[in-house]
Amino acid sequence: MKACIFQPPYSRDLRFSDHYFGYKMMLLNECDKSLDIIVLPEYSDVPCATENLEDTLYYHNKYFNILMNKCRETAKRCNSLLFVNALSLEDGKYRNTTFAFGRDGELLGKYFKLHLPPSEKYTLKLDESYAESFDSPFVLETEGLRIGFLTCYDFYFYEYFPRLAKENLDIIIGCSLQRSDSHEIIETTCKFLSYNTNSYVIRSSVSFNEDSDICGASLITTPKGETLVNMKGKFGKAVAEFDPKDKFYKPAGFGGRQAPHFEYMELGRKPHLYRNAGAGVILSEKELKYPRICAHRGFSTIAPENTLPAYGAAVAMGAEEIEFDLWPTLDKEIVSCHDDTLERVSTGEGKIYNHTLSELLNYDFGVKFSEKFKGLKITLFEDILKRLGNKTIMNIHVKPYGEGIYPTDIMEKIVSLIRKYDCEKHVYFMLGRDADITKFKNYAPDIPVCVGHDFDRNWEIVERAINLGAEKVQFFKPYISREMIEKAHKHGIICNVFWSDDPEEAKEFLNMGVDTVLTNDYNLVSQILK
Repeated sequence: MKACIFQPPYSRDLRFSDHYFGYKMMLLNECDKSLDIIVLPEYSDVPCATENLEDTLYYHNKYFNILMNKCRETAKRCNSLLFVNALSLEDGKYRNTTFAFGRDGELLGKYFKLHLPPSEKYTLKLDESYAESFDSPFVLETEGLRIGFLTCYDFYFYEYFPRLAKENLDIIIGCSLQRSDSHEIIETTCKFLSYNTNSYVIRSSVSFNEDSDICGASLITTPKGETLVNMKGKFGKAVAEFDPKDKFYKPAGFGGRQAPHFEYMELGRKPHLYRNAGAGVILSEKELKYPRICAHRGFSTIAPENTLPAYGAAVAMGAEEIEFDLWPTLDKEIVSCHDDTLERVSTGEGKIYNHTLSELLNYDFGVKFSEKFKGLKITLFEDILKRLGNKTIMNIHVKPYGEGIYPTDIMEKIVSLIRKYDCEKHVYFMLGRDADITKFKNYAPDIPVCVGHDFDRNWEIVERAINLGAEKVQFFKPYISREMIEKAHKHGIICNVFWSDDPEEAKEFLNMGVDTVLTNDYNLVSQILK
């Protein structure tokens, strides 16, 4: 199989756009029937570097149809598979898209870039809704080949490589720019990708300058980790020939059977040691959309509040958020319970923080809810993170105790547990005292803080949040109004309300502009969103 990669010139000067677009057309004209695969770079419809949405769409609209028609014609004329990247309008929104054309010029499929850098998210405002939940990698099957895809920024997410490897790919198409990396780094990445997926990587990019050692590096690498061709900064096109079924196999450990590298890795893989990943991981606190329904103390109408059965039930039902309360024990373990006293929810007596963990474990935290939950133990914060981390947003109510500011060692332990289980992006703290809010924000500025109600200042919660630099407020009904919500939103502050178990009341809160409604009856209230 003979593959051809393009590497056209590229510039920050938009005046070169017509010339550089014409250069791509010239390269397409030069292709012939000896080629089996032709690959063009990312944003082939936008020939020079743009800085805003207006300019990007101007060049897209100017060149897109010309580009697509030329690619179809070239694929058909050359009897080649052809891959080209451009913006596409999908359901009214633009996406970064790699188009795959068959040898007859017909469209075989589209790959939508999975990982969008800030420039595409916030400047170009491209759609990425398709990547907000679990899906299998897009694989194009044609002519007995399994073809996978990565686009530019996708190449940096090495944790995705093992997922691609499971697809038993023959070829990975990479339409790219990667304008800040050296040729050496790009080549190393592609060789690593080829070796780990047992596939050939065909990457097409652009070049600022033939003498530059960054950008460029259009190349083809093999499953053995070899490079067949690397254009480095050179303008034009390059060709390499290979057999896509010529894979690399090695002993799976000394004296082991012959196997591809990723199969050998599977023999010793330990996912629990790595960063949280997989189909159960949801979007981060910053990315998950509003409005939301938060399961207060878990799904506490069907299981004992502030226990793993209640939290697990809520998450299994699809809770966008769960809320729970934290206290330290006498020996400084962190546990979950709403009250600071034990009598209401357990067979114990007295204050939680006056008992050691071993003492608390002697009490039953389920029997007062129902005999069916008899024997349930107090819930450790670490167990919540361990079992449910990154599977829901956690509204963590850090309960104040004592007269002074929140103890530093307990705060540090709470934060360290969150970091240990890689949950920083899926939690926020709910705190009531201003001094505690300031302390937590200074210690862990990357973890959002929600300002809780202060009964001495019933109507001042929004002003407090603004002055404290908090990301959220949690209104306590009835101390809430549309004006307060609007003022909070004007300052970029998210609004929770505690609480509602009535769907009609919850609707009213959402109509007022509330972002998250806390409820004790998740199933009932969540129906208003579903």
